[in-house]
Amino acid sequence: MTTSDSIGGSLAIVGAKLRSNAHLGRECDATALLVEDGRIVLIGSDSDVRGRAVAAGIEVRDVAGATVTPGLFDSHTHPQWAAEITAGIDLSGLSTIEQLREALAAEHARLPEGAWLRGWNLEYEAFEETGMRGDLLADAAPGRPVALICYDLHTALATAPALEIAGIVGAREFDDASEIVVDENGQPTGQLREPTAYNLLFDAAPVRTHDEQRDALRDMLRSLAAAGLTGGAIMDGKPGTAELLAELEERGELDQRLTVHRWHAVGDTDEDVAAIIAAKGERGRLWQGGAIKLFSDGVIDTGTAWLHETDTCGDGSVAFWPSWERYGEVVRAYHEAGLLIATHAVGDFAVSRVLDVYATLPERPGLPAHSIEHLEVLSDADLEQLRTFGGPSSSRVTASMQPLHMQWREADESDNWAKRLGARAATGYRVRDVIDAGVTVTLGSDWPVAQYDPRLGMAWARGRHTPGDATAHVFEPDQCLTAEEALFAYTLWPALARGFSDRGVLEVGAVADLTVWGSDPVDASVDELPEIPFTLTVVDGRVVHEL
Repeated sequence: MTTSDSIGGSLAIVGAKLRSNAHLGRECDATALLVEDGRIVLIGSDSDVRGRAVAAGIEVRDVAGATVTPGLFDSHTHPQWAAEITAGIDLSGLSTIEQLREALAAEHARLPEGAWLRGWNLEYEAFEETGMRGDLLADAAPGRPVALICYDLHTALATAPALEIAGIVGAREFDDASEIVVDENGQPTGQLREPTAYNLLFDAAPVRTHDEQRDALRDMLRSLAAAGLTGGAIMDGKPGTAELLAELEERGELDQRLTVHRWHAVGDTDEDVAAIIAAKGERGRLWQGGAIKLFSDGVIDTGTAWLHETDTCGDGSVAFWPSWERYGEVVRAYHEAGLLIATHAVGDFAVSRVLDVYATLPERPGLPAHSIEHLEVLSDADLEQLRTFGGPSSSRVTASMQPLHMQWREADESDNWAKRLGARAATGYRVRDVIDAGVTVTLGSDWPVAQYDPRLGMAWARGRHTPGDATAHVFEPDQCLTAEEALFAYTLWPALARGFSDRGVLEVGAVADLTVWGSDPVDASVDELPEIPFTLTVVDGRVVHEL
């Protein structure tokens, strides 16, 4: 599927401070740039750019001293999934059963009879004493199907009416590490671990029409543009994702530049792999396929991360794949077909095993390096293994990381993540160490796991504490990034990691994906950064957001 190669927009920006990334991230002497047909054609003085723009009949925008950077790119995001699950109620911050019951009861009273009650951002802390059980919440919405998903998108919780509709009556065997949790009598508790299990639940819920799905995705992408983002890597591509993006682009309603990673399930056959490879050429002007997403493990909070040593609950010794050899087979198939591979690996042993497989792959001159997503905990030995993939100016693997996820940690290590890891909590989110190992780092949100606002992502990478809170604890201060590095990790480094020399920079010939900040994000302190407004977001030379 390929959409028509439409022409990009034309625009002149004057009165600006430019951070080009082509000059080690420093602002350049020029104060203006001209865009024609979606590409930068001139960088210079206000008078030069204005004169050429006026002569060509191109609109001139005076940004009055605002800072222009290359467009911000979220290297790990799920906008299509987010458009679906955020239609329910946001349960973030509700840390007790009583708070959850109150929120569900209010939503129950609002909904029409027969409608499903959906919720997202469910936190594990409310169930630390009881375990995750749907019956604890059932009375808040009597008789109504209730389907909730945890903030990390790795666990769902359902009440009996929802389980019944989905046909979930007991334990099942899955191809991967997914699980329907049952009690001592073999009855489902309502807890469903990992997507293969919980998709049984959500697939049984009412679905939107095609037009509703398309418009919800459009609106979600526009929300990302309003947060200064010009693009991202979609990490949950489905067979219908390309169709929706192509339709949005045809309608002139696609406001982000996107790479779609199709999701490979552990149970996918060789025929499924062949079908994904056959579709690798799907692309439009602003979106492209040719990428794949796989899992090697789960998450720390549920004990499904794959660790060198088990966690304090005795969990963490099982891979997502029953056969690790099969993981290696499909990775090689995708590699040899020229696809870009991203593998989810949270646990330290998962990172090591994925690197083992990547190391066996033959070189592909001219094609970008594969990535590991998250690298949430790393031992010193893992860092040395990463170092063998690094180099003085580039690396043979990309580390796609999310320091923003530290927001759920507690200074006293009372959070579930830290309690499971024990002393190894100090090995979390070692972004500085990974960069120092010579590996390219890109940053992202994992939205809707965490907020998509890149200002928050950069603030956490730089300060490793809650921005704006003078009393906030700083986690592992030796891992902080500089202001320029944080900006690079949202602009230049994602472009280089994906093999693009004409993105992530302000240069003549570069694509005109631009983020215009009210003030300089590099000069701002960590606490000031999230308050800087986005004046303009420009994608392919077209203004897609204006303050």
